[in-house]
Amino acid sequence: MKKLLNLILLIFLFIGSPYSSISQTEYDEMLQEYYKNTVPQIHPKTLYAKMLKGEKIHLLDTRKKVEFEVSTLKGAMHVGFVNYKKSKISHIPKGEMIVVYCTIGARSESIGEKIQKAGYKKVYNLYGGIIEWVNKGYPLYKNGTETKNVHVYSKEWGKWLKKGNAVY
Repeated sequence: MKKLLNLILLIFLFIGSPYSSISQTEYDEMLQEYYKNTVPQIHPKTLYAKMLKGEKIHLLDTRKKVEFEVSTLKGAMHVGFVNYKKSKISHIPKGEMIVVYCTIGARSESIGEKIQKAGYKKVYNLYGGIIEWVNKGYPLYKNGTETKNVHVYSKEWGKWLKKGNAVY
């Protein structure tokens, strides 16, 4: 038994975990299965550059409250998914930029559609969600302090996380 465990350990050391071989292309293909492409996408690199420039951006987290409480993009407001109400964003001027996000971008795309129907014009969905954000090396926060923890919704989604600590 000990020899078998050592063999498994050696395999992991030399070739990595089964998930380490998941490529960006595979992630992109998986996302396309979930996206309807009804809300324009913004890639993490573009969003982060805009944030660094100090551009006015309203970040809306559409995940469950328990997910939001683990970590979030800096300055994001929780609007939820199941309990989303357009009154939560009524204070945002309709001409200002809004970026919605969730774990991979599917739930946020649905909320983005609702926001567009409410008359907002500059609505974007964060491509790849919080997983892509972290995988590209951008920071997450919990109560104003940087964290490596990422609520990945489920083990199915967690396999796509390459950086950070998966929380379920």
